[in-house]
Amino acid sequence: MQDSPPLAGRAALVTGASSGIGAAFATELATRGANLVLVARSAGKLDQLATSLRSRHAVEVATLHLDLAAPDASRRFFEHVNDLGSAIDFLVNNAGVGYRGRVAASDPEQMAALVDLNVKSVMDATIRFLPGMISRGHGTIINVASAGAFQPTPYMAAYAASKAFILSFTQAVGTETAGTGVRMLALCPGPTDTPMTAGKKIPTVAGMRSAEQVVATAFKALGTRKTSVVDGRRNALFARMVSKRFPDSIILNLARRLEPADHTPHHPVA
Repeated sequence: MQDSPPLAGRAALVTGASSGIGAAFATELATRGANLVLVARSAGKLDQLATSLRSRHAVEVATLHLDLAAPDASRRFFEHVNDLGSAIDFLVNNAGVGYRGRVAASDPEQMAALVDLNVKSVMDATIRFLPGMISRGHGTIINVASAGAFQPTPYMAAYAASKAFILSFTQAVGTETAGTGVRMLALCPGPTDTPMTAGKKIPTVAGMRSAEQVVATAFKALGTRKTSVVDGRRNALFARMVSKRFPDSIILNLARRLEPADHTPHHPVA
């Protein structure tokens, strides 16, 4: 078993860092002595978190207020980080969004923005930062997927499909980079207590997990050779069952019973 990567004095980048899982990652990384680059749309919350982390942990924290779903955002994002002079050793691609409702009632532009944020921005950041990590012989990339990546999910069809892409992409790149010193991990949370789920009736098999529990699961998995991990024992068991043992027809019929009475979409959290 490997140890989690040493982080004191190294540079870590977290997207969607203003709240929820992203903020929990930022806090844990600062606790471990990493200097931070935090990215989110929510300037107020992000700056407040940065001020707190600087004060409590005596680390450097730079912030970037940016919507990663915007046109050309990925390139501008990478150039900004380069301008800071930070060689990123630990990348957490966490920014994401989910919408609930029927595809036929969806806004095509809204769904395209979901794919841009959940898929394109993650793939782009991975491709841009990975070569530097390989050349230095060390680095970590955590791409936040979802326990929903293991099966199609009616009424959250685009969200689940986007997270299935992240899971597959990260596992494949993790195999490509074996032996380079770079760790790739797809982190798959189940229902988690974040602003994205606040006030929503979310079906669970294991109860609502905390963002801090999700982050702890990720760091524990970094000490193994896994390229993916599902947070929570019951969530992991359920993900394995639906992906390996149950026919798609059964899973889809069960999911149909979760049709929302209110088709109001969830809103972006970063």
